[in-house]
Amino acid sequence: MAEASIIGSVLGFFIVVVSYKGFKDTYFFEQYLFDVDKILIEGEYKRMVTSGFLHGGLWHLIFNLIALLSFSGEVEFLLGPFQYIVIYFGSLVGGNLLALYLHRNHGDYRAVGASGAVSGIVFSFVVMSPNSSISFIFLPIEITSWVFALLFVAVSVIGIKFQRDNIGHEAHLGGAIIGVLITIGLKFSVLRDHPWVVAAILIPSILFLGLIVRNPAILMVEKYWGETVDNIKLGIKKKPDRISPEEELDVLLEKIRKNGLKSLSDKERKRLDELSNYRR
Repeated sequence: MAEASIIGSVLGFFIVVVSYKGFKDTYFFEQYLFDVDKILIEGEYKRMVTSGFLHGGLWHLIFNLIALLSFSGEVEFLLGPFQYIVIYFGSLVGGNLLALYLHRNHGDYRAVGASGAVSGIVFSFVVMSPNSSISFIFLPIEITSWVFALLFVAVSVIGIKFQRDNIGHEAHLGGAIIGVLITIGLKFSVLRDHPWVVAAILIPSILFLGLIVRNPAILMVEKYWGETVDNIKLGIKKKPDRISPEEELDVLLEKIRKNGLKSLSDKERKRLDELSNYRR
């Protein structure tokens, strides 16, 4: 294994200092966290970076630091300090951009953490050393890095789809994708030497994100994955008196699939929430 990363250690130091300040100073924490409304409405784009130096708690901070320092040495050794910085901050911003896009209509969405950047560093290591072993400090097991990567993508997709926890799966997946792409750009031999692992990471990730872009309703209804709704006509001004909740939901989903989420009126969005609960 390579020696400890100088750049990674410096970044880790600043992450600890800024996170500690955030733990103690609520106003400071609020000024620099990831906040959809503050970014999109007030143009506070600095939050796309500053939020990556804040953490929600001690264990959140510790876990990210361990992951960062565990992989930074190898990535910096294989690519160089400047390239490492490009991957780190590119993945941080890329992960937050994906979170911003997916939550662009959720003005109250807020997040903190270096997870997007860390994911980029981890996946940079994976595509360069797919057959290396990854161990977990809290578990006495090892796993091949490419297997870890596939499990990570699967968990991220499920997490984004169902939104049942407080983990920023969007930033994780976005950071991982950008980390892979930048690594390929900096070291193209990765694509030649390990095309299968690059494809295994990027193809399912991009297909899933493409599905969401094409049909945002996928993120709004738990059991819906974008299936085509047959025999439903859109633009009906007056619904039949005996239309079922399932049929009404299908109408709204088809409208979103064809015209996007913004095509719904406030009344239709409220009704979609009610009908989504009905389907569950």
